[in-house]
Amino acid sequence: MPTSPGLELIESFLVVAEELNFRRSSERLNVDQSALTRRIQKLEATMGFALFERTTREVSLTPAGRTFYEESAGLVRSYQRSIGAARLVAEGKTGSLRVAYMTFAAPDLMPRAIARYKGRYPHVDVRLNYMRTQGQKLALAHDEIDLGYMIGPFEHSEFHTLLLRADPLHVVMPAAHALAQRSKVSPQDLAGEELVIGDEEEWEAYRWEIDKLLAAEGINPSISLQASNTLALNGLVEAGLGITIYPQSLVKFLGDGLRAVPIDHPDFRIETILVWKRLNRARTVAQFVDVARGLKVQG
Repeated sequence: MPTSPGLELIESFLVVAEELNFRRSSERLNVDQSALTRRIQKLEATMGFALFERTTREVSLTPAGRTFYEESAGLVRSYQRSIGAARLVAEGKTGSLRVAYMTFAAPDLMPRAIARYKGRYPHVDVRLNYMRTQGQKLALAHDEIDLGYMIGPFEHSEFHTLLLRADPLHVVMPAAHALAQRSKVSPQDLAGEELVIGDEEEWEAYRWEIDKLLAAEGINPSISLQASNTLALNGLVEAGLGITIYPQSLVKFLGDGLRAVPIDHPDFRIETILVWKRLNRARTVAQFVDVARGLKVQG
C-alpha cells in the first residue's frame, strides 16, 4: 500500500502550485529554497508521479499536479476549519451541553443559570431534560447527560457534587385550616393530619427524604392521596382533602386559597445539588459549574 504524504509536504506543494516560483514559495513558507525543493521531490517520490514541469525559466503544474492541487486545496481548507471548530469546542465557546433538572430547580436555580450561561457562551447548544433524581444518576453514569440538578445529599467517588440550596420545608394547607394562621409549625403539629403528597414514582427521592425526616420525629404520616404533579397536589389540598409539604422554592406558586407555614426544625430542609461526572472534563461543563456556583443560595 502506498504511503500517504504528510501534511507539511502537502502544504508546501499547495504554496508552490499557487506561486509557481520556488523563491517566492520558500519566502512565504519561511524555509530555505533547497529544503523546499527537497520537500517537493520527496512528495513526488511518495506519490510516484511528477507534480511540476521545471525549466530554467518557469515552473508549471503537470496535468496530474493540477488535479492533485484542486483536490488537495479543499481538503486542507476543510482540515483547517476542523482545527478551528475543535479549538472552539476545547475552549468551551461552542459545542453542546446536556442539563437535566428536577421540579425544585425549575422555578429559579436552573433558569437563572441557563440565562447567565447563554449570555456568556451564546454559541453553545444547551439541551434541557426534565428527569427525576434517580434517573439523572443513571443518565450521568451512562454519559447521557453532562450535569444534573437533583435532590441531595449524594456522595459517590465517581461524581462531583455542588450544594446549591438547602430549601426550608413548609406545610401547605387550605387558608381556613387551623394551622394556617401560625407563623410556624413544629413537626409534631403534623401528627394526625391527612397528608396529600407526590407519588413515589414521580417524587421518589423527595418522598424518601420526607419519610426519613418524619420518622426521625416519631411521626407515621397518614397519606390520604397521592398525585404526580404540583398542580394536582395544590388542587387536592385546596379542596380540603389534606395538607402537603413543599420546599420553599415552590411556595410562591400557590394559589390564593392556600397558605404555607414554615416547619420550625433545622433538619426539615431539602437539598438541591448539581452533579457531574469526575471524568467529564469538558470546558463547557466547567464553565457551567462556575456559573451555577456564582448563583448558589447562601445559608
